[in-house]
Amino acid sequence: MSSTKPRVLIEDWLPVAELSIESRREAAPIPGQFPKLKALHVWWARRPLVASAAVVLAGLLPAWNPQLGDAFPDHPELSNPAAYKLWVLKLVGIWGDPIAARRRIAAATERGETLGAAAYGYRPAFKNLPAAGDMALLHEVLRHTWGGSLPLVADPTAGGGSIPFVSARLGLPTAANDLNAVAATVLKAGVEIPVCFGHELTPELEKYGHRWRRRVEERLGKFFVYEEGEKYLTYIWANAVRCPRTGGLVPLITDQWLDKTKGRETAVRIVVHDQDGNLLSEPTFEIARGDEIDFDPSVGLMTGGTARSPYDDLAIDDAYIKAEAQSGRFEQVLYAVYYRKTDRSKGYRAPSSEDVACLERASDYLAEHRADWEATGCLPTEEITEISNYDRGHRMYGITRWTEMFTERQLVVHAVFAEELQRLLTEAEEELGQEKARALLTVLGMIQAKALNYSARLATWDIGRQKTRSVFEKHNFTFRWTFVEFQGSQELPSFVLGQVLDAYDQLVTLVGHVSPDSLVKSQVQTPVMVTQGTAANLGGLASGSVSHLCMDPPYYDNVMYAELSDFFYVWEKATLGRLYPDFFVDTETDKENEAIANAARFAAFGRRKKQLADADYTAKMTAIFAECSRVLREDGVMTVMFTHKKAEAWDALGTAIIDAGFTIETSWPVNTEPAASSHQKNKNAANSTIMLTCRKREQAESNGPVYLEDVEAEIRSAARDAVLRFQNDGIGGVDLLLSTYGPTLSVISRHWPVYSSTPDEDGRDQLLRPEDALSLAREEIVDLRRARLIGQGAKSDTLTDFVLLAWDTFAAREFPYDTARLLALAVGGLDVDKLERAKILKKGSGTVKLLTPRERLRRGAEGDIPGVRPDARSFANVIDAVDTALYIAEHDDWPAAKRFLDKHGYTSDAGFNAVLQGLVNAIPRTKVKGAWAVPEAGLFDTMCTLYFPDVTLPEATDLATQDDDKSNTLFEME
Repeated sequence: MSSTKPRVLIEDWLPVAELSIESRREAAPIPGQFPKLKALHVWWARRPLVASAAVVLAGLLPAWNPQLGDAFPDHPELSNPAAYKLWVLKLVGIWGDPIAARRRIAAATERGETLGAAAYGYRPAFKNLPAAGDMALLHEVLRHTWGGSLPLVADPTAGGGSIPFVSARLGLPTAANDLNAVAATVLKAGVEIPVCFGHELTPELEKYGHRWRRRVEERLGKFFVYEEGEKYLTYIWANAVRCPRTGGLVPLITDQWLDKTKGRETAVRIVVHDQDGNLLSEPTFEIARGDEIDFDPSVGLMTGGTARSPYDDLAIDDAYIKAEAQSGRFEQVLYAVYYRKTDRSKGYRAPSSEDVACLERASDYLAEHRADWEATGCLPTEEITEISNYDRGHRMYGITRWTEMFTERQLVVHAVFAEELQRLLTEAEEELGQEKARALLTVLGMIQAKALNYSARLATWDIGRQKTRSVFEKHNFTFRWTFVEFQGSQELPSFVLGQVLDAYDQLVTLVGHVSPDSLVKSQVQTPVMVTQGTAANLGGLASGSVSHLCMDPPYYDNVMYAELSDFFYVWEKATLGRLYPDFFVDTETDKENEAIANAARFAAFGRRKKQLADADYTAKMTAIFAECSRVLREDGVMTVMFTHKKAEAWDALGTAIIDAGFTIETSWPVNTEPAASSHQKNKNAANSTIMLTCRKREQAESNGPVYLEDVEAEIRSAARDAVLRFQNDGIGGVDLLLSTYGPTLSVISRHWPVYSSTPDEDGRDQLLRPEDALSLAREEIVDLRRARLIGQGAKSDTLTDFVLLAWDTFAAREFPYDTARLLALAVGGLDVDKLERAKILKKGSGTVKLLTPRERLRRGAEGDIPGVRPDARSFANVIDAVDTALYIAEHDDWPAAKRFLDKHGYTSDAGFNAVLQGLVNAIPRTKVKGAWAVPEAGLFDTMCTLYFPDVTLPEATDLATQDDDKSNTLFEME
């Protein structure tokens, strides 16, 4: 093209609504239906493949113009903007109309029907590979746009591999890098090897994989026993301490239920007396079913860190429990075994004497082999660093080494797994040669992490769904009072091998390799380069070589990747580390160079630790973006995927991008997360990822310094335009707030340098912090959303506005303190302390919680102090009057509430009616199995139906929990 800096599609258009629907469809946690890149190895933040593919493509394809159609006259796909957009949707796998499909699903749901996947009329987008003709045309267009060669796509912080995977799948030269050795090997196994080896490796994977499985089954069989007819077993354990008064072993069980399903009720009975009534030194366990349950299983022996001894029914305080744990006197006790039989029956039994004997044999075997395993690395010896534990959870309960996260039998299983993988490597190198053996064992090496994730003292039993939950159900190390153990001699080897083989087969197919016996030619001829190292030094990439630098960098303080990765790293050093010794140089992952706002690294600085962590993150991201600028072509594009609720995260990211010499051209919010499950219904979370499109900043002629007030009108206009545009694409709540951040940063990056309106302490101009501009955007969105909720001309007070906008923004009772503070400022200069004094909310640890009408009750009617005051003569804040009416209805009855409303004239008050309408629009009208998720929604429903007929009630949604939507498998999938 004639232009030296082609305008790319993402600078004009991205199909936000379609991508949001498809991303959520892809992310739905339905076993077997999500991309197998997730099943290969745990990684804590993977963007959906469909969204990643769209961003990679839109950052390379030209924005449509007539010259494009003229250059390709034989291709109607390029003849006009509408046809071009449909073609792009087809390239990313959206082969139908997801917006229409969602409407059909919604309509069917209202009729009580379930359409399921058939409503879409096509497979999930990530499964749909472009046809050969479309791929060829794509490459022609890209060569035409980028000077004759296919453009290089690079991801310097590639993590779980979504971006390089889709880039390689589109046949584009791809470079992927990550600082983390665990991530780098996942990139090898999940991107480079499937692309380079395809199905050629499959027979060898099966041959060597099953050789490994047979060997570990033979070695581990003596440590597990099946009773007659049993096929699947899961062992359910509890941590335990000795009673300080009787010396008896106390299992720290929080809940004695095993199955609450109607008709299958099962609980464990804890027995501490023998038949003669004498106290036992250790409890025995009985399985009670149905009418046999003559106790309350929900009580348990552990509540909030304090235990109750079943020997004398007295408390055991948390200080004693922690002291015992830290002194190495924590014990683990097996209290139930879940089974499935060959006749398809299932249930629970108490541990048998043979189960106990198996545990003793495993303990003896570990003692015999431990020294040898530690010498070969099959058992790690590393301590958990202070940074990784930071005096939380495990350190409080005596876990200071990585091996202490496992029982003795689990250690035997994992050590044997590792030893047999090492043995396999030696054999494969002799039989296949070094290159193929390395590829083979890289993929099979994923077995180890899969096993670690499903059999540890951090894996738990899901009573509701009767299955194992993996260690990393959450993005942290959550200490567990009770945990589960996978049957390790047959079921765990078969499961992890099957998962890895299945994942590799799908990945090979998704990147375009056809089966070996197919007559169709494979489309894959893609160079892929995977490197490990800091993104601030991409030595493998030449300056000006990258056309599209597409990255999903660490999200400030969201996930501590290095800390979490150590769980795998210390084990994988002995297996994957033999294949990639340059990746696994250190004893643990590199935390020093990780671009994360990790306050734990600065704990020694006390109150300054958060400030220093922020500065460290900003500096490292600036260095990364500066290196991105070096490798990027002058006409190249950088896209950054980012999301965070905290303003300081956006402030740090914006500062880093701008300081590195980039402008932010456009931004697009794409909803990339699945709908929140029922246990999160009262928590706020951001669901959208913001796609920022950046270019190298061009030097402009200076017309003198630019101050914030010079660009304020432009910032407000950009924020307003973003809100109006993206709310039509289904973006709402906190995600709509985040959608204004990109346009705001775009304004200041184009005018950079922009100076603050306030000079520094020496009276000199100081550069603007992006947060000052973001505050203007928040004010603008507050004005827009207030008008939408209660009407343009309706009047309200600041406390009422805060409640309205908090529900509208977060759709949850509890949300982050930082975001509450920013919203309070934007509403009208409020602060969180004032809101707490007004009984609007209550501060927690890093969060705030909106109070219920009952919690807002004041005693006495004097004065005009905010709150619920049934006897008050008047109310200065509408929200106080509303909550008082709801409180009276709950405490007395609805006629009493009606008398209160009539007394104050609220039933005919237009302002009161407007606030009611705003509240019913803002508060989630969601039921979970018939119960209102937010009780106030039900109260408003009744009050408006009885007394406020002019208030329109939105449809209520009755959601079955996600648990009910998932098939009943034995284990969770990543």
